[in-house]
Amino acid sequence: MGRYVLRRLLQLIPVFIGTTFLIFALVFAIPGDPIRALAGDRPLPAPVQEELRDRYNLDDPLVVQYGKYMANLVQGDFGQDFRGRPVSDIMAERWPITIKLSLAAFAIEIVIGLLAGLLAGLRLGSFIDNVVRISTVVIISIPVFVLGFTLQILLGVKWEIFPVAYNGTFNGLLLPAIVLASLSLAYVARLTRTTLAENLRADYVRTAVAKGLPRRRVVGVHTLRNSLIPVVTFLGVDLGSLMAGAIVTEGIFNIPGIGNQVFRSILSQESTVVVGIVTALVVIYLFSNLIVDILYAVLDPRIRYD
Repeated sequence: MGRYVLRRLLQLIPVFIGTTFLIFALVFAIPGDPIRALAGDRPLPAPVQEELRDRYNLDDPLVVQYGKYMANLVQGDFGQDFRGRPVSDIMAERWPITIKLSLAAFAIEIVIGLLAGLLAGLRLGSFIDNVVRISTVVIISIPVFVLGFTLQILLGVKWEIFPVAYNGTFNGLLLPAIVLASLSLAYVARLTRTTLAENLRADYVRTAVAKGLPRRRVVGVHTLRNSLIPVVTFLGVDLGSLMAGAIVTEGIFNIPGIGNQVFRSILSQESTVVVGIVTALVVIYLFSNLIVDILYAVLDPRIRYD
């Protein structure tokens, strides 16, 4: 296992360089002049514009800009926005809110999604199974912004169960977390149901039942562990997506998270901020996938990496 982890860590280096360069190229290909956008209706004097372009390497070729950015990044410097504020300070301010929101959504989708999928998979064709299948299809069919505004009006305005917008408390994050987790919850439930139902018909399950093992042990120890492998794969990728911040959800509930910051930075053409945040997200995605691969061996003893 140790050699596998080391090998995967070495493989992350070219992947990181390739993805960050692609993101860097895409972000800096956005049309428009960020220096003019910074000034607004009153254009900056020409000497000031030249100084800003030189400070942020805007006149250099793309490869040169990327090389300078990576050289600073190795030293832990994510750069500065056009107002001189370090991007690391912006992330330190915004990311804790997004982490709280994403962890709350992640917990909701794991608990409710796995429970619904488990109940549906164990009782195929039953009333619970039909409820789970129909409800998940409905959730998947509804766009996130429609679901967010609907729950905001019903649970926030009409019934006053949750705050309408984020107010800095954990209670203010519950409704956005429900909205953020809704789509992933439906996928987790359907994926758990399908894999569990498939594994219940496998030969090793019939053998375990024939040996006289209790159904609870057959389902909990043998069937469920194998059924969770594709679910863990989805959850690992989804956790990275949640950590990236939900632009729509954070916008609906006025949450000052990392997704909201990325959206505002794109509008104001703060390319350094966008690249810095997305670079940190690449690291989160890469390590979340590594953790998922390691969990495979924990869930299925047949999987060996050495």
